[in-house]
Amino acid sequence: MKRSELFFNVMRVPLDFAMLLTAGLVTYLLRTQILDTFRPVLFELNLPLFKYFSITVITALVFMACYTISGLYLVRSRGSYIDEFLKIIIGSSAGIMAMIVYIFLRQELFNSRFLVLGAWFFAVVFVSLGRLIVRRLQRSLVAKRGFGVHRAVIIGTGNIAKRISDDIVSLPEHGYTIRATMARHDIKALKNLFDHDGFDEIILADPTYDLDKTAELVDFCNENHCIFRFVPNIYETLTMHSAIDMVAGMPLIELKRTPLDGWGRVFKRVADVVWASVGLLVLSPVFVIVAMTVKLDSRGPVFIHQKRVSGRKNFFLLKFRSMISVDPDGSADSMKTRLAELNEREGPLFKIKNDPRITKVGRFIRKTRIDELPQFWNVLKGDISLVGPRPHLPSEIAQYQKHHKKLLAIKAGATGMAQVSGSSDLPFEEEVTLDSFYIEHWSMWLDMKIIFKTMFKMLNDHSAV
Repeated sequence: MKRSELFFNVMRVPLDFAMLLTAGLVTYLLRTQILDTFRPVLFELNLPLFKYFSITVITALVFMACYTISGLYLVRSRGSYIDEFLKIIIGSSAGIMAMIVYIFLRQELFNSRFLVLGAWFFAVVFVSLGRLIVRRLQRSLVAKRGFGVHRAVIIGTGNIAKRISDDIVSLPEHGYTIRATMARHDIKALKNLFDHDGFDEIILADPTYDLDKTAELVDFCNENHCIFRFVPNIYETLTMHSAIDMVAGMPLIELKRTPLDGWGRVFKRVADVVWASVGLLVLSPVFVIVAMTVKLDSRGPVFIHQKRVSGRKNFFLLKFRSMISVDPDGSADSMKTRLAELNEREGPLFKIKNDPRITKVGRFIRKTRIDELPQFWNVLKGDISLVGPRPHLPSEIAQYQKHHKKLLAIKAGATGMAQVSGSSDLPFEEEVTLDSFYIEHWSMWLDMKIIFKTMFKMLNDHSAV
């Protein structure tokens, strides 16, 4: 899912809440200020505005819970505005019924039927209006500026491929543009197109396509971090993570590399910000003590900034300096060439026992993993997540084999399954297996388990040097 699509989906939540509050206040003011001329208000002394507003906030939350159940917050919903409007009516009706039942069970005296009916009516009107504005804004940005457009390559012949192509061309506001169409794919041609023109996804519009060729396309998409969608054969049974979308009336199934998408990404980011903020605040005295100790122990900066890769983006990882300062960035990477023959790890990663570059203080903060605490700042900035695959150097990424590139499907993490399962002592292929498992089976519960295992490991395992 494009980040822009996720943004508009998330934006609907506070917008709906604001519209529901507006609906409640308009209903109250209409009853007390305008309709009072025809029918005197009997409840104003028992229900002043400040008390009514607190009830409105609770009612708005109940309405939004009903909207969630009715499907208004599905991140992959591409239904028409009519479908959305009907869901708003259903959700609002369920919400107002819930409040009526609550009033009945509490046996409270409530003298205004207008407030109940008006709240329902204006909730439908204002929420629908807000949704319409967001929908128009999103489609305008897509159609006029290409904001969040899916650049697709369509593979296949026949009526299905033609219908999908015609739909994309005739309805650009749906967020698709065609980069190329192919009757049969050629990996070299796809790679050349990807490198020079760029595309986000491949749509296989032929249910009878050869299975080996289909697997080749899936492999290409995994390697290049593209979305793969296909029109299914009615006999196929999928065991992978998938999502179904409709284009030109055709069900397109997207094979998902990870369940970390949509609201999952939002919740994970919120959790990252909370954990990082708390960590930086609580550990600030530790930062001061370690900074002074590092500075007194050896010449050089307190922190080092190492260029790493997270997802497909480069960033600078912040750590306490634990080695002698040789390079301008405060690290000792230039000495790797002389020490390369002592490397004890298989694969692209570098590690030697009793590394001569490590300082006395550096050895301690590495054993206790204190040197990694500044990564809370990277988490807060959004460079990495708190939990995820280990962030590697660009030089190490360059040595990745094809199946290793799956680790770039999501943001890297300050900790992860590899770190809590053996840290740097693990063979690289085992690390890949563990991080791949995390990517394929992500959940908030799994994140929590890894975080608490990391805390336990920091207190009990000092084998990280």
